Amino acid sequence: MNSLQKFGSILVVDDEKGQRDILKLILNKEGYEIVEVPGVREALEQLDKREFDLILTDLKMQGQSGLDLLEKVLADDPQQCVILMTAHGSVDSAVEAMRKGAFDYLEKPLERENLVLTLHRAFERIGLVHENRVLLKRIASIKTIPSMLGEHPKMAEVFRIVAKIAATSSTVLIVGESGTGKELVAKAIHEGSQRKDNPFMAINCAAIPETLIESELFGHEKGSFTGANAREFGVFEAANGGTVFLDEIGEMNVSMQAKLLRAIQEKEIRRVGGKVNIPLDVRIISATNKELEQEIKRGGFREDLFYRLNVIRINLPPLRERGSDVKTLAEFFVKKYSQATGIAVEGISRPALKLLMNYSWPGNVRQLESVIERAVLMAESNYIEPGDLPNEITATSLLSGGIPFDLPPEGIDIETLERGLIIKAMERAEWVIGKAAPLLGMSYKTLQYRLEKFGIERPERRAR
Repeated sequence: MNSLQKFGSILVVDDEKGQRDILKLILNKEGYEIVEVPGVREALEQLDKREFDLILTDLKMQGQSGLDLLEKVLADDPQQCVILMTAHGSVDSAVEAMRKGAFDYLEKPLERENLVLTLHRAFERIGLVHENRVLLKRIASIKTIPSMLGEHPKMAEVFRIVAKIAATSSTVLIVGESGTGKELVAKAIHEGSQRKDNPFMAINCAAIPETLIESELFGHEKGSFTGANAREFGVFEAANGGTVFLDEIGEMNVSMQAKLLRAIQEKEIRRVGGKVNIPLDVRIISATNKELEQEIKRGGFREDLFYRLNVIRINLPPLRERGSDVKTLAEFFVKKYSQATGIAVEGISRPALKLLMNYSWPGNVRQLESVIERAVLMAESNYIEPGDLPNEITATSLLSGGIPFDLPPEGIDIETLERGLIIKAMERAEWVIGKAAPLLGMSYKTLQYRLEKFGIERPERRAR
């Protein structure tokens, strides 16, 4: 659909040929593409063949009315823009049509200036609708970003907010634990905005020494400090017209916070050692794993800066709070790393998936991705089995499953614990691997591999 204010397409529907001819003459001069038909049936035939940006229809016609056309059109496409033309005595019907979804109505005899202004307003609205459709398609692609896969209601709320605010220039604060995908959300917002063709610049405030962060953000002039051998642009200047992502904003020192606040308020920066203020047009998205409200109370974060950054807030849930998404994410990563490594792993066995679902994931999605990458590399069969998973996942699940265990003060060795559990299972199964494997949630082949790895043999064999 053409979303331009001019050169858009209009379907004119009127049973008076003279009226159609006048409209065609006026609107062609304004630059619009016009198709004119005498009635509703012909209009519907045209709409079956192609799309029109706008429908301009008479209200009262022989046969079916403009109101009939409006209802049929909006039933197929609620976003279609329809303007009705009506005689003075039918204004009430036109108002009713607007309640049913018409954009506006024009009274006959039409005044050229009023007609043109109404069409311009309509095409502004059409442009916004079209941009919104493009945005929603773009936002739908977010679900191909690993940490944003999932159907959990908490992630659905994240998708909703991103879709709603991406096209704006509002400042965004993303709050979530490490590994939840804060930078990926920031990139999705950037890609869904009109700034998408300009730079996205990310900086981790916790990774930059306090003495260098001003230079990293705002740049510096030659000779401004020891080692400044040339003029350098900072992140803000390099991202002009685009988006700056300030990760771990809670780690920024209070002195630098004051300079950042000024840059946001004045929409300009000054390089270190510089004398000229540089105007900027950047969108700021920041992220933190801290509760900044608590940092404000402790004096570690400026309250005025917080309110500048916290215009739109997105709370990313930890993976343990959307456990139903673990399966979706894990299967995605299996496919990703199976293709990347050339190792033919088709999926995850039920026992292994149960372990993954029961784990608390302190490292969130980043940890899950790492675990699945390792499991694909370690897999002994076409499916990931419990034995292919790291010890902390299998041991934690076993202990939380009700096995009596008192963690000693000096701690434990996970491999020793796993070895002991395998021996106990083998003893209970009278050293029959096929019987012991289900007790441990392992396949026959995986348990056989673990027995060989730990050098476990039944006692009478060791005695020989």
